[in-house]
Amino acid sequence: MKKNILLFFAFSLLAQWSLAQGPKWVEKAKKAVFSVVTYDKGDKILNTGNGFFVTEDGVALSDYSLFKEAYRAVVVNAEGKQMDVESILGANDMYDVIKFRVHTEKKVAALKVATTAPAVGAEVYLLPYSTQKDRTCTVGNVKEVSSIGGEHHYYTLNMALKDKMVSCPVTDAEGDVIGLVQKSSGQDTTAVCYAVGASFAMSQGISALSLADHTLQSIHIKKGLPDTEDQALVYLLMASGQTTPEVYAQLLDEFVAQYPNNSDGYMRRATNYASLGIKDITLMSKAAADVDQALKLAQKKDDVHYNIAKLIYGYQLSKPDSVYQDWTYDKALAEVRMAEGIDSLAIYTQLEGDILFAMQNYSDAFVRYEKVTHTNLASPATFYSAAKTCELMKGDMKQVVALMDSCVAHCVKPFTADAAPYLLERARINMEAELYRAAMLDYDAYYDAVAGDVNDVFYYYHEQAAFKARQFQRALDDIAKAIELSPKDVTYRAELSVVNIRVGRFEQAIKVLDEALVIDPKYPEAYRLKGICQMQLKQSKEACVSFAKAKELGDTAVDALIEKNCK
Repeated sequence: MKKNILLFFAFSLLAQWSLAQGPKWVEKAKKAVFSVVTYDKGDKILNTGNGFFVTEDGVALSDYSLFKEAYRAVVVNAEGKQMDVESILGANDMYDVIKFRVHTEKKVAALKVATTAPAVGAEVYLLPYSTQKDRTCTVGNVKEVSSIGGEHHYYTLNMALKDKMVSCPVTDAEGDVIGLVQKSSGQDTTAVCYAVGASFAMSQGISALSLADHTLQSIHIKKGLPDTEDQALVYLLMASGQTTPEVYAQLLDEFVAQYPNNSDGYMRRATNYASLGIKDITLMSKAAADVDQALKLAQKKDDVHYNIAKLIYGYQLSKPDSVYQDWTYDKALAEVRMAEGIDSLAIYTQLEGDILFAMQNYSDAFVRYEKVTHTNLASPATFYSAAKTCELMKGDMKQVVALMDSCVAHCVKPFTADAAPYLLERARINMEAELYRAAMLDYDAYYDAVAGDVNDVFYYYHEQAAFKARQFQRALDDIAKAIELSPKDVTYRAELSVVNIRVGRFEQAIKVLDEALVIDPKYPEAYRLKGICQMQLKQSKEACVSFAKAKELGDTAVDALIEKNCK
C-alpha cells in the first residue's frame, strides 16, 4: 500500500512538472501552431494532425504521413481560420517531415528556427495546438542529441507526449523551434518522446530531379518550384514532358510570378500558349504579350529574337486553323535575321535555313545549310538538311551523295538507332544515283543499327538493291523473307517471280504466281508475268490466254505483249 502511494505521488509530481504555465512568449508562439486536415481523391478526410508556421509568408512544417496520397489539404490556425495548402516544398519519408506553403493574404504568426542545438539537460517546451489564449505547454529537457543529415539533429526528450501532439513544435528557452515531435514507435511516452530537427525539415526542398522522387509523387498536391532560378528553369524543362498540361501551365504561371524579371519564363509560357493556340486562337494574344515582355526584359536580345523566330516557325509548321495576326514565316524570318544581325551564330543560320526551306525557297536555304556545315555546329542533321535541299533543287546527284556521305560520317560509330534514319535515307539516295551495291551496304548497316528489328518493307527495299546490283541469290532470300513476314501481300510474290524469271527459273516463277492468284484471283500483273514465263517455255497458246486475262482485268502494260505474240 505504501509503495502504491509513493508511485502515485511520483506521477503527480511528474504531471505537475510537465504541464506548466510557460514563459510569456509561449502565448504568442502558440499562435503559429495549427491543425492540419488532408483529403483524398474523393475529397473525403484522409488524415488530421498538427503543424506550425516557420515564416510569416506561410511556409510551414508537419509530418509527411499526413499528406501521403492527399489531393488537398487545409490548415486551421489558432483563431479558427481555415487556409488552403498551396504547394509542397519538400518532404522526407524516412524522418516523416514535410515542408509546404499555405495560401495567406497577410502575415501569419511564425516560429523562428533555432540555429544551434540545445545542450543535453537544457529545458525545452512542447507547444500544443490550441484556440485558447493561454501559456499552457508541456515542459521537459533534452536527454540526448544525435546528428542526422550532416549538420542537423534528432532529439530524445525527457517529456511526456500527450495525445494528438505529434508534429507540434518543440522550442528552446528563447522560443526558437528546435524540432517536431514524432510519432511513438511503441515505447513508453509518459516520460520520453522524440523530435526531428526543425532545421532538417527546413532543409527539404524541390530540385530539378524531384519529378522522379517517389516520396513527393505520392502527394498529389501541387509541388512548388526549386529555390534557385537556374534549378527552377531545369525543373520547368523536365516538367514539360512529365506532367499534365494543366500542371505545367500552373508551374509556368508560378515561375513568372516568382521570377518576374526572367525573360526565359515568359518565352516558355508563350510557347505553351502558342501550342494551345493552334486550336484556341484566343490564347495567341497571351503568347504575343509574353513574347513582347521577354524581349523587353532580355539582356541578350539576339537570343530572344531567335526564340521568337523558332516559336513562330513551329507555330506555322503546326498548320493552325487560322493564322494569328502576322505570325507568318516572313515574320519568323525577320526575327531570326535580327538575331543574326546582333550575333552571327551558326544556330541562327540553321534556323534561317529551316524557315527558308519551309517557304520552299530551296536555293537560299541550301546556301544557309552549306554555311552551317563548315562550322562547329556541323552534325548529321545539318548535312542531311543540305542534301535534301540540294535534291529538291534538282541538283547534281553526286553532290547529294557526297553530302549524305558526310552526314553518315558524322554519326557516332558503331551505328545506333540514332543513325538509322540517315542510313536508310542514304540507301535511298544511292538507289537514285544507281549506286546499288552502296545501297545494299547501307541497308546492311541499318539492319545492324536497329539490332535486326525490321519489317517486310525493309526486306523488299533490300531485295530491290540486291536485284539491281545483280546479287540474285540475295534478292531471292530477301523477297522470300518479306513474304514470310507478310504472306498475304501478292506484290511480294510478283517480285519473287520477277527475280526467278531473271535467273531463268520459269517453272518456279509460275508456281509463285499461281500462289499469288489463289490469294487474289483478280491480280492482273500475275497473269501478265505468268504469260511471259509461258512464252519462255514455248507455251504460246497458254501465254496468250494469260495475257488476255491480264488485259480483261485492266493491265495496259500487256498490250505490247499481245501485239507481238498473240496474232
